[in-house]
Amino acid sequence: MSTLALAFDLGGTELRGALVERGGDVVARVSAPTLAVAGSEAVIGQIITLADMLLKEHPQAKVTGIGMCAPGPLDPKAGIVIGPPTLAGWHNVPLIDILSRQFGLPVRLENDANAAALGEWRFGAGRGTGSLVFVTVSTGIGGGVIADGHIYHGRRGLAAEIGHMTITGEGDRCFCGAVGCFEAVASGTALGRWATRLTTPGDGSLLRRLSNNGDVSARHVVEAARAGDVAARRLVEAEARWLGIGFTNLLHLYSPDLIVMGGGLSNGFDLLAPTIRATVEHRAMQAYRDVPIVPAELGDRAGLVGAASLILWEGEPGTALAMVQNEETTTGAREASQG
Repeated sequence: MSTLALAFDLGGTELRGALVERGGDVVARVSAPTLAVAGSEAVIGQIITLADMLLKEHPQAKVTGIGMCAPGPLDPKAGIVIGPPTLAGWHNVPLIDILSRQFGLPVRLENDANAAALGEWRFGAGRGTGSLVFVTVSTGIGGGVIADGHIYHGRRGLAAEIGHMTITGEGDRCFCGAVGCFEAVASGTALGRWATRLTTPGDGSLLRRLSNNGDVSARHVVEAARAGDVAARRLVEAEARWLGIGFTNLLHLYSPDLIVMGGGLSNGFDLLAPTIRATVEHRAMQAYRDVPIVPAELGDRAGLVGAASLILWEGEPGTALAMVQNEETTTGAREASQG
């Protein structure tokens, strides 16, 4: 059997694990609902259980290390999960140190959006480009940047929190406490919220029929728009304008070769794309208007294969040098675990 990496994609709703080959092929997968409110020890126990399942099912696997991605904020160099809002009880958790001691293998940690960006750049929609910005639009909005063949981390690995760009002075307050965040006005959650406010239970609208007269989701909006519903199409157009404004900012900030849109709302990319593109054409400076904006190709595999490549492609383009722990970093993580 070829050389493999264990890969884990830790989300607030689902924990996914896989054995991944160097070429990005997923040999085996397992998953479980994340015990998100139970604290870090419970979730780390889940990771260990899923890893044991994969290793027992494939006893001949030559596993060289573990690639892990998780929601931010986190510090990939120190290997510490700082405090993701979707996971209760996580505060400066030295995840690399814990897992490396458990399995006796090298472990690398990356922000989930960065890992997905890396996966798409190496194996998906971004193959062959030098740089890209990956934008995931679902419950929230996250992002990852590949610049000159490497993940752009910024200070402590906290770069590219693009969901919290301020793009308006109005609207609902974001979970971070600010008003006008990209995420607060353009996420799938925001689209569902607009649709719910526009309609009322029992009004006979297609949006409410699709939601069984409950709250309307972004998925319902896309489904209704595909069916030709006028209200849904207006909502999709408004959503696409907000995305176009955000994408214009990203073009001006990072000047990528490509913008890749992933996340649940990318299922409606064909409906969103014309207005996204028109908005960019209207707002972006001339030099940025020819940058392609495309849908992601890897779906929910992007984070897994990106995380695996932190191990399997370490030291090669696509894996920042900061990902390689040195003795000082390892010592710091251990001290954090004891503090």
